[in-house]
Amino acid sequence: MADPGATDDTAIAAAAIEISQRLFDHLDETTQVIENLVAKESPDLTGDSSLLQLLHETVAANVDAYFSAIRHNIPVADIAAPVVALEHARRLAQRGIPVNALVRAYRLGHSVALQLVLQEIRSADLDPDLRLDVLSEMSTLMFGYIDEMSQQVSSVYQAERERWLESRNAVRALRVREILSGDDLDVDAMTTAIRYPLRRTHVALVVWYPESGGDRLAAAEGFIKKLAELLVVQGAPLFVPADSTTGWAWIPLASTAGAEAVTQIRACAQSASGEPWVAIGNPLPGVEGFRRSHQQALAVHTLSVASATARVSAAADPGLSAAALLGGGDVAAARAWVGEVLGPLARATEADERLRDTLRVFLRTGSSFKAAGEQLHLHVNTMKYRVQRAIERRGRPIAEDRLDVEIALLLCQWYGAAVLSPLSSGDE
Repeated sequence: MADPGATDDTAIAAAAIEISQRLFDHLDETTQVIENLVAKESPDLTGDSSLLQLLHETVAANVDAYFSAIRHNIPVADIAAPVVALEHARRLAQRGIPVNALVRAYRLGHSVALQLVLQEIRSADLDPDLRLDVLSEMSTLMFGYIDEMSQQVSSVYQAERERWLESRNAVRALRVREILSGDDLDVDAMTTAIRYPLRRTHVALVVWYPESGGDRLAAAEGFIKKLAELLVVQGAPLFVPADSTTGWAWIPLASTAGAEAVTQIRACAQSASGEPWVAIGNPLPGVEGFRRSHQQALAVHTLSVASATARVSAAADPGLSAAALLGGGDVAAARAWVGEVLGPLARATEADERLRDTLRVFLRTGSSFKAAGEQLHLHVNTMKYRVQRAIERRGRPIAEDRLDVEIALLLCQWYGAAVLSPLSSGDE
């Protein structure tokens, strides 16, 4: 005796094949209906004729694959996305069209195709119960097909998006390094190549995280974008990875931008925890300004890494650029030289630090006890005592090599412990 369930299954399969064949016979019409709705609801997918053609062929290929699966009883898990559908996903990824738009197109296609199937089932000469079974069979398979295809094209989209961005950013970084090299260049062509306005006034930054771990570059780039939102900018900022934890950045400013821009950047960087360390160049105009501000930021970065004291520093900070120039090449040599010039005054103690600061301000104010005292909020007699104590601590007068002393004190101010002498048993 035959199994009634098997007979029913056979009838359902036969009816489903008949319905799918009738729709397949009108493939162009079916495709056009789906394509029209997708194009209307997702205009990003039809930006030009090439995208429109890809959309048309993708819809046709998916409709064909779905009906073929019904006619030949192919399990959804065994169906590979049509080649043109994968290429469509790649092309959207290259153009930066969100993956959500791609997935939504498949949902829209699903809704239209389901309506077309329902219309054909209603118009077919089938028993009412068989109609419901056929609709259930075809809609279940359709849902599984759309779900599987959405996953496959999304995976291809994400992989292509990452590959495309890496490739594009690599080319962009190469062009930026060509600009920094100082070679002659076509400014307008290079502006187009790196997508950044080279004729503007630029403030360059180096942003980094002392500790590795996590997606540091993404965080650093996000910080630069946040800065650009706070400043009066003349275009989108430029961010180029230098290594896994460090990025180079430029922000295009108005020609009138100056010290206030640096002040705003400093305030933003210092206002929140978790932000990167920041080295800031001066706002300077044109291609030469693009290069020079970056050179300044690099010098500040070198100093900041060596000293590990200030999380935010700028080339405009008094004495910083000179200190970076003097000590950036070889911090160990700078430490030895500072020790030779300052003697015991170069020790890493709090008492010596107070004496160094006093002597530095005293020399910077033209050896005026009164002016230095006002700046440090100290009585003149206290200033005289501290200056004399600093000279005694050094071990010799400062008259003959005053310039060396001032430079050594400047290095101590900015490099801190990096150029100070280690403590000995006799130090306090």
